[in-house]
Amino acid sequence: MENITSEKMTARKLCTAFGVKIPKWLEDAKDEGFYQLLGLAINRELNKRPRLPQHKTIDDAAALLRERKHIMVITGAGISTSLGIPDFRSKNTGFYSRLRQMGYDEPEEVFDIHNFDENPRTFYALAGDIVPDLEKWTPTHEFIRLLQDKDKLLTNYTQNIDNVEAHAGIRKEKLIQCHGSWATATCRKCKFKVPGEDIFDSVRAQKPAECTRCKEEIAAKPTKKRKRASNANGSRKKRSSDEDSESDGAFDIPQPGIMKPDITFFGEALPNDFFDRLKDMDKDKVDLVIVMGTSMKVAPVSEIPNFLPRNVPQIYISRDPIHHINFDINLLGDCDVIVAELARRAGWSLEHKMIPEGQAVDVTLTDDVDHISTVKVRPAVSTTINGRIGEKA
Repeated sequence: MENITSEKMTARKLCTAFGVKIPKWLEDAKDEGFYQLLGLAINRELNKRPRLPQHKTIDDAAALLRERKHIMVITGAGISTSLGIPDFRSKNTGFYSRLRQMGYDEPEEVFDIHNFDENPRTFYALAGDIVPDLEKWTPTHEFIRLLQDKDKLLTNYTQNIDNVEAHAGIRKEKLIQCHGSWATATCRKCKFKVPGEDIFDSVRAQKPAECTRCKEEIAAKPTKKRKRASNANGSRKKRSSDEDSESDGAFDIPQPGIMKPDITFFGEALPNDFFDRLKDMDKDKVDLVIVMGTSMKVAPVSEIPNFLPRNVPQIYISRDPIHHINFDINLLGDCDVIVAELARRAGWSLEHKMIPEGQAVDVTLTDDVDHISTVKVRPAVSTTINGRIGEKA
């Protein structure tokens, strides 16, 4: 208690004391930058949410889908991997794992804003793997769209930067992109903003995209730039001894700014609309939470479940279980498979070309205490029909 009450106890230290892993983008922030995160952490400790015993099975989840009207959806990279978009943290297959295999000891540094400003070529040389395909989305994205179409979607908080949700038809007012996205890109020099796809060719070509507005302004003022370097007699001004020793030509040539996709790099703050929407609107309105395709390890998104009223049911859908949050219903398996089965049991029609016709699944309650079920596609059964070998689902 001596440390807690001393003037030296900062908001950052208190976050650590509450067991919050500090996001890398906050490492260099001033102490007031930790206030909102600290508030969420304190709220989590004061409101550790017990599991609701009346909600346990996949049928319970389907019933909740039918009954509830203000559903919050929290999504991570696991809902996009079936499109070939890698997640960031999966062992061996995640984007960070690939970077380590390429020799980057700290892969997160590729997404550090200070490193980007110093040398954007590193990011542009590697980011081609995570540029989204604007024409495809998964059954899970289609499921979120279905919630919206049924007027049940309160908000989709996505940690994904691929902007697939928007292309799947999730309306802007229903979508909070917690870590930004590829939807737009901004010049680091003049702040000119363009649609994200304007820089996709440069990203795929591994070449930093230069700001077109900067280039136009530079092209429009070549004479003025040359005159600046000469005195009234037309001779070169003498440079003072403390000026840069670069050649006159290099000193006089202006450079356009580099375009950065509007994804949140380490060293940048999350968008204000994340905190404003959560606290001022959604917290008191939500009546069901569905978390999909995320391990919920990165603050502040990881704090959302314990920030909400504890009587609101929460469903977790992902390949692997997590144990630091008490979800009421845990459905483990492929997100696309699970949402298709949930929609079927809810009596809804979820149509997507990635959902096989007549798909059947096996659901097994594997942990009655922690409310964990596994959901797997039922293997096709070979059968002989009229002397021919066929397959029967």
